[in-house]
Amino acid sequence: MRRTRRTLAGFGAAAMVFALTCLMIVALPALPDLGHPAMAQQEGHVPGGTLGNTSDAEFWRAIRQGEQGYVSIPDKRAAVLIQSEGENWRAIRNGPLSTYGIWALLGIIALLALFFALRGRIRIEHGRSGRTVERFNGLERFGHWLTATSFIVLALTGLNMLYGRYVLRPILGPEIFSAVTLGGKYAHNFLAFAFMVGLVLIFALWIRDNIPDRNDVKWIAKGGGLFTKGTHPPARRFNAGQKIMFWLVILGGASVSLSGIALLFPFEFSLFSKTFAFLNLFGFDLPTNLAPIQEMQLSQIWHGIVGLLLIAVIIAHIYIGTIGMEGAFDAMGSGMVDENWAREHHSLWMDELERTSSRARPAPGPAAAEGGD
Repeated sequence: MRRTRRTLAGFGAAAMVFALTCLMIVALPALPDLGHPAMAQQEGHVPGGTLGNTSDAEFWRAIRQGEQGYVSIPDKRAAVLIQSEGENWRAIRNGPLSTYGIWALLGIIALLALFFALRGRIRIEHGRSGRTVERFNGLERFGHWLTATSFIVLALTGLNMLYGRYVLRPILGPEIFSAVTLGGKYAHNFLAFAFMVGLVLIFALWIRDNIPDRNDVKWIAKGGGLFTKGTHPPARRFNAGQKIMFWLVILGGASVSLSGIALLFPFEFSLFSKTFAFLNLFGFDLPTNLAPIQEMQLSQIWHGIVGLLLIAVIIAHIYIGTIGMEGAFDAMGSGMVDENWAREHHSLWMDELERTSSRARPAPGPAAAEGGD
């Protein structure tokens, strides 16, 4: 029985080999000649005899570099078959922008934590006097908090767009993350206008007090008294550190607002073409003939870079205005600060207030001057 089975298996294997051999013999004439010169794509042609069979290196290189053809549809941008800058945009956004951005944010938090561990909270050295002076009025505090609260929402929603899929999506799940991101997108788009209004308001209110002067050099030379006790340098209403913060917020906020407007209204602005043309006057060799999609890509990259830098700066601002310095939050909380705090950190400003107050105080009457009863 076993011998019979082996015999049948042998005949079956032989029959299969024979059938495959016959099939190869029959099919071989139908196969193309692999040794034919056309198979090597000689002279820029490929076999087949069909339309578009030219393998022209210059032709494909032009397409790869964004050469524009012709389309009959209204959207002429569709005439660009391959937009190479899109790959560059993706590589920068998901590469250096995301990597360096997260390191910058973690770095500023680590530095502030180290500074707090070494220096501790900056106290009012002479203690609270119990007497207060108005630092900011209601309109100034409104402008500050309008800018601050809108920026915090913009920062959180912007960070979610950049890092949310890596951080929040695994925690919340795709459905909840999608809803949160969509809501954040609308909040980001509309609260951007509140941020711009606040930016204009604080610029108009505080520009006069934020012009640099010679006192700022002394303040910077002494490190603002942040690193040693009892050495607060004299300053007017805003010291050099606050002036630097003011101009960073104003200039950075204006820049991120312009790029944000370009993103809110796509293909309507050519900010980078004009900027590059201006920079070329100083010897740069930057491209000025940018396609609309390139303008959008550059706007998105620049928006992310400036936004991340502003977030890092504001983290430091929040630290010094809350746990970093005693009495500092009162300035934007109630608008009233302790006199000892004001004299330690803004002695020149306090001197100005006292001179103004003494001039406004009415002169004593004759009876008081003569010591009459």
